[in-house]
Amino acid sequence: MTKIKMLLVGLMILGVSEVWAQQVAVKISGTIRDKGSQEALPYVNVVLKSLEDSMFVAGTISNEKGSFTLVDVPPDEYLIQLTSVGYEQYVSRRFIGSNSAYIDLGTLFLNEGTEQLSEVVITGQQDAVTAQMDKKTYQVDANVSQTGGSVLQAMNNLPGVTTQDGQVQLRGNDRVVVLIDGKQTAITGFGNQNGLDNLPASAIQKIEIINNPSAKYDANGNAGIINILLKKEEQTGLNGKVGLSTGVGALWVRQDNLPGIRPQYQATPKINPSVALNYRKKKVNVFLQADNLYTETLNKNEFVTRKYSDGTVINQQLKRNRNTNLFTSTAGMDWFMNDHNQLTISGFFSQESIKDYGDQPFFDGNTDENLRLWQFLEDEVLTAVMTSLAYEHQFEQPGHQLKMGFNYTFDREDEKYFFDNTRPSFSTQESFFLIADQKVADFTLDYTRPMKYGLLQTGLKFRHRTIPTDMQFNPSASNSVLDTGADGLATYREIIPAVYGNFTYEVQKLEAEIGLRVEYVDLAYDVDPNHNTYQSDGYQYFQPFPSARLTYKLNEFNNFSAFYNRRVDRPDEVDIRIFPKYDDAEIIKVGNPALQPQFTNSFEIGYKSGWQKGYVYSALYRKISDGTITRIASTVDGSNLIYNISQNAGKSYNTGLEVVVSQEFSDVLEMNLNLNGYYNRIEQFSVDNLYPTLNTFTAQEQDVYSGNVKLNTNLTFGNKLMAQLTMVYLAPDIIPQGKIESRFSVDLGVKKSIQAGKGELYVNANDLFNTLVIRKQVNGDNFTYTSSDYYETQVVRLGYNYKF
Repeated sequence: MTKIKMLLVGLMILGVSEVWAQQVAVKISGTIRDKGSQEALPYVNVVLKSLEDSMFVAGTISNEKGSFTLVDVPPDEYLIQLTSVGYEQYVSRRFIGSNSAYIDLGTLFLNEGTEQLSEVVITGQQDAVTAQMDKKTYQVDANVSQTGGSVLQAMNNLPGVTTQDGQVQLRGNDRVVVLIDGKQTAITGFGNQNGLDNLPASAIQKIEIINNPSAKYDANGNAGIINILLKKEEQTGLNGKVGLSTGVGALWVRQDNLPGIRPQYQATPKINPSVALNYRKKKVNVFLQADNLYTETLNKNEFVTRKYSDGTVINQQLKRNRNTNLFTSTAGMDWFMNDHNQLTISGFFSQESIKDYGDQPFFDGNTDENLRLWQFLEDEVLTAVMTSLAYEHQFEQPGHQLKMGFNYTFDREDEKYFFDNTRPSFSTQESFFLIADQKVADFTLDYTRPMKYGLLQTGLKFRHRTIPTDMQFNPSASNSVLDTGADGLATYREIIPAVYGNFTYEVQKLEAEIGLRVEYVDLAYDVDPNHNTYQSDGYQYFQPFPSARLTYKLNEFNNFSAFYNRRVDRPDEVDIRIFPKYDDAEIIKVGNPALQPQFTNSFEIGYKSGWQKGYVYSALYRKISDGTITRIASTVDGSNLIYNISQNAGKSYNTGLEVVVSQEFSDVLEMNLNLNGYYNRIEQFSVDNLYPTLNTFTAQEQDVYSGNVKLNTNLTFGNKLMAQLTMVYLAPDIIPQGKIESRFSVDLGVKKSIQAGKGELYVNANDLFNTLVIRKQVNGDNFTYTSSDYYETQVVRLGYNYKF
């Protein structure tokens, strides 16, 4: 079957529901002058008429400076008519596109005299594409089956999005940058993503998915960007929302423990009270939002069998009973100084307390002999504080604006890990303590100007980031497993200045967007000179990151788009952190300060076709990455310990087809189907691991055909009752040195509006049938291991929200 036939078949059978990034109302501006004297003309009548029937659509008069503004204009083709006593009538045919919320018609000139009032002057034509296919936006409140859960759980139901090991993936790729209100934060990560599993979705208004970011966005993250927009009201007076979500998980034991360890968590409680307040009076708007999420979870329940080439077989289990309390709050003030200037001051505070009570028994797979019992308490507190200052100046021309921002973030990772190591012949008690303080200062300057045929954006960003870390090992007097020469001090320093320019151009059938971001990075990682393996390292680069989009509109309902961008994945501090991590006693993670950036070129062709109450969208994409960042599992002579070390694996390729179909069958039933199928390939590579001793690892080429299917069924009843059923299937996929097996889950939710629309009751269940199990296989030079993780996935929630 040819690729074209495969694409057509995919278009007929596959897809999911989305709201596309296009404007439904546009603000039009311009300036009127006398053509002879060039003086501004006040009090000119400006009328917008429908091209089809000349019906009145909007009207205004120019001010003392000759400027005018027409608001809330739907995208369409119009006649703009200017009339003033003593001047010829001016009529211009214009197409108002949907690419920008603002369109500047520039300067329009009137001729003196009245002889030719009936003359029609055609000064230009303008057209646009109604769906650029560059951004998709989802309202969190519409995700009924995940209401009351975490941001990670809410994202799991979105088209093209999957989750694995607490990370969100776009089209099977976890190199995703997660923003909050357009900014990177400590709670979601300044490099690699983190913290999404515990961030309450109750604080979120909507989620934007940007698979092909333009040059105005940071160059980091080859898979794309997810922008989380928090709830914020600006109504006059006091208004807000309060809510309470409760739940219970791990309803029954799916896999019995190995002998000799403490019980698994069952019937784990969840509770999440939340409040959002807003007070607006005249020129001041004050806002506050706070959430407290307490959960108990069976965070991990992984059963592993390791087989070595010498015949050794080890059976083990890693069980983590986790207690988490996360408090997050945002507060601030908007000061509308006048019609053109606004200042926003805000602060963010979060504190997450995590206690893991873990057990890890090891048995000889040939004799069932008890080899080791590892029991631990991991006590971790993550504290983050961020202050933001944002200034916005609006010029006379609508949409013409200058924005400046400064953000300073401090967050502390304070981890204490205590463990008992019991062997047949001895027992020890040991610990290690880690303090990591991250300090990030970001300054941004962004300038936007609507043009007659498009939009100009330019700006700069400067980042200074430091992370000093202090790892202290506390070994026992004898038989210690801690590598006492591998602790100490290390400091991560990062300086990134960047400038960008982005221009969008619209004509009747064509829309083009081209941008360039230029970025300089200076990263230094200073290692304690007493470290037994690693030395100080780092890298520098000065690189361009271009982006381009071309959209062609066949007609009102059919559009093609083509995209290109170049992006980078910079190693995050945890990727290069030099300290061995013993949260698994015999599979030990270690960073690599010699790690280099991963550069990716992305190409995509998209097509969207709409009809009454439905549409189909498809995208064929290809990514080529050089210096692929991954983790390598290897062993050293004389030991069965497995070391997971960060490395650059060479080239990798990701080619796929994403298809989305949405159809509203009636006022009651709407269905959305999404399929993402892709081919992943990692070329053969060889690397030298320095830790714990020099060893060379060689991997053969890996490839796999994989993908996922999601079906959302939404039901809306006349008594303000909504229901949603979501089914997700994830096909087998490759992971570093192995594969992950298929996964399947069903989510169900019901929501009822009460109290004249101010109140809301909901109940939902994630992984309704408890079918989601993570099964993996990893192959090393002299070993293989298979694992099955029966961690907590089934959760039932009941909640209530009230707006006032």
